[in-house]
Amino acid sequence: MDLMEQAPYFITMLESRLKPKRFQHSLNVAQSAVELALRFDADADKAYIAGLLHDITKNDSNEKQLQIFEKHGILLSDVEECNPKLWHAMTGSLFVQDVFSITDAEIIGAIRYHTTGKAGMTLLEKVVFIADYISAERDYKDVDVMRRLSTYSLEQASLYALKFSLASLSEKQKPIHPDSLAYYNELVIQTSKGLI
Repeated sequence: MDLMEQAPYFITMLESRLKPKRFQHSLNVAQSAVELALRFDADADKAYIAGLLHDITKNDSNEKQLQIFEKHGILLSDVEECNPKLWHAMTGSLFVQDVFSITDAEIIGAIRYHTTGKAGMTLLEKVVFIADYISAERDYKDVDVMRRLSTYSLEQASLYALKFSLASLSEKQKPIHPDSLAYYNELVIQTSKGLI
């Protein structure tokens, strides 16, 4: 069955698994992801599904998520271990494979890297990464700047998002995931070379 045909089932599952605000956020990210996909020539159907499911395990307990890691033989790095907020991206990408039998590598990658980013992001991964920052209910400081940047450059929007996140983590003396640093460095280097 086509993934878009399964969307009503995914939505029902999301509603049963997520708190109301998180459920609404997921619907909003799916919408933002479609808009970005259409703007930047990504696959809109894949963007919708990845946006919809990106937080599927967000409200799962740490214990439940640790069980998913154990089942898949995944050992957390020190940075990941002390930052459970990152876990849902990892467990979510495994959950959609296990429970929904999703095998599309682009969708799995977009879910997996929507919190940290990474060097060498695919177009779909960038779309979902930014959609998560600019979804309709977001109201943090500078969200309008993010939305404006996302109208013409996923890379500029990603760089702005990373500067925002890395500064916040640094201020709170929280560890920064190496994938985020790698994506930040890649974007800064591309900017210095006039590539973005």
